Amino acid sequence: MPAKDIYHDTVRTALEKDGWKITHDPLVIRWGKRDLYIDLGAEKLIAAERDNQKIAIEIKSFVSKSPIDDLEKALGQYILYYDLLIKLQPERLLYLAIHQEAYVEVFEDPIGQVLLDNKRIKLLVFDAIEEVILKWIT
Repeated sequence: MPAKDIYHDTVRTALEKDGWKITHDPLVIRWGKRDLYIDLGAEKLIAAERDNQKIAIEIKSFVSKSPIDDLEKALGQYILYYDLLIKLQPERLLYLAIHQEAYVEVFEDPIGQVLLDNKRIKLLVFDAIEEVILKWIT
């Protein structure tokens, strides 16, 4: 099993504070002979619909010297997990969780903005100190 991201527990706490129930830690998806590990699986009861909303969260720290290198690696992993979830658990939405500083540095930059404009990625932006979710970008 892969090592947990440095913000794993922070994101888990933020999701729980926001009313999410963690159902998988990690969420294991099997394709062929391979197991892949998405950091977290969670669900939340939506009272108005009387249904559960299910999500998967891949957490990335963006702490290397190159935020673009971090973005490229995160995108590759995100696309792989997204495509597998569509086949295996189509009811589950995939989010990339990043801390607020990474969001500002990468996604408020034109290169990250194009990904958001094209709806290529869903983001969960969190405050690492307060351990809260700041925004959901879909």
